[in-house]
Amino acid sequence: MAGVVLTAIAISSCSEDTSNIGESLIKDTDKLDVTTEEYEVSTQTVVADSVFTLSNNCYLGFVRDPETMADVKSEFTTQFHYLEHQYVSPDSKFISRVDGKAAADSCEIILYLTSPYNSKDSLSALKMKVHELKKPMEEGVRYYSNYNPMTLGMIREDGLSKSKMFTFLNLQDEDTLRTKTTYINNVRITLNSPYTDINGNVYNNYGTYILRQYHEHPENFRNSYTFSHNVCPGFFFQITDGYGFYARVRDMGLKTYYRVQTDSGVVSAALTLAGTKEVLQTTFITNDKQAINKLAAERNHTYLKSPAGLFTEVTLPVKEIKKGHEKDSLIAAKITFQRINNQTDDERKFNIPQNILMLQKDSLNAFFENNKTPDNKMSYYAIYNYNGSTYKNSNTYNFTNISNLITSLWNIRQKGVKENPNWEAEHPNWNKVLLVPISYNGTSSTSTDHDMSLTSACLVGGPDNDHDPVTISVVYAKFKEQ
Repeated sequence: MAGVVLTAIAISSCSEDTSNIGESLIKDTDKLDVTTEEYEVSTQTVVADSVFTLSNNCYLGFVRDPETMADVKSEFTTQFHYLEHQYVSPDSKFISRVDGKAAADSCEIILYLTSPYNSKDSLSALKMKVHELKKPMEEGVRYYSNYNPMTLGMIREDGLSKSKMFTFLNLQDEDTLRTKTTYINNVRITLNSPYTDINGNVYNNYGTYILRQYHEHPENFRNSYTFSHNVCPGFFFQITDGYGFYARVRDMGLKTYYRVQTDSGVVSAALTLAGTKEVLQTTFITNDKQAINKLAAERNHTYLKSPAGLFTEVTLPVKEIKKGHEKDSLIAAKITFQRINNQTDDERKFNIPQNILMLQKDSLNAFFENNKTPDNKMSYYAIYNYNGSTYKNSNTYNFTNISNLITSLWNIRQKGVKENPNWEAEHPNWNKVLLVPISYNGTSSTSTDHDMSLTSACLVGGPDNDHDPVTISVVYAKFKEQ
């Protein structure tokens, strides 16, 4: 039977006529009984509230979805770490000196920006404030998109605080630089004002503080843990004013510039501290709760919206699928979710989610916290399918075979009710799955993250669906009795 599964799936995926599947697959002496059924599936929109966000995908901005009129703001927290194989010259070689000790010439944080949600808004101005943390984020803590260091008392009140007005297109860089293919738009936040550390020591700028810490306590630069706990806990980047900008912060660095005297003359150098996936980063998302709840309450369709916005909940008719087929093998189960076209032509409309994840509702948090990838058993992913044509499977998300999921949910349910008659009432989500926008390229070596970019899609479904019902098509098989 296992040998005919793939062929059966292929046939059931491309043809409505499956009455002769068994005869077409094997010899007359080994015929299978192959039958197909179709069952309606119920869906509704649920509010995501917050999502797991520890990843290297930070976003910054504040915009409004022109289709749903829902605002979303993204801010982020990051640590920095000392890169291996860097060299910092001895104190005695430094040209700039303050109070007889080495000093930095200047210091800045650089944010490298990519993927603006709308390139025509490249000059939309925003204002942010960079806050120094008083203590670092900790390993092992599960940080979600509602992590707000401002309200949690994580900001050092008398620490570094720097405001910056910026746009996606950095007009401070020369045109000859910005037209190069290797150029990446960036925001530069200078940290050249006097800085006072937690012990009351005053430095002419933040870079001098970093350099002196390196000379006096090199052991604190040994790894990201010692650095974040003894030198630089990290920073929170807060949007304080402006509208119409949203972009990914692809890379970031804390750079300290200095000059040293060498045998061949004066040489310029820099110490670069990086904010990368080797250290903790988390994005803080603020959604318009009133607008989000209003969208979730709409009953004649469902939504997918990121970041940390809306998911579609699907109740799979597992008991109906298994009723009368308890001893049959479920070899295929296909379900398609049809997207409803945008109702606005505004060029600032959000993108369509390109990858979505289907997983059991109660396993949502554990899946992302444990850095899992879709296994085609209890979790699946689908790519947005659109080729400009009008055939049925265009403008859709197609899950071609979730039979393993159906069978697993049924077995879990059977075991549960056998041990506890009230199991089903105590586990109301046992047959519910979520559709979640994700960032994923389909390889097993890549982690699966919540999509933190701006996306939105409206799907056929909902409690009062006024389109064709959402259905799941299943294929059963069993050997004929001889």
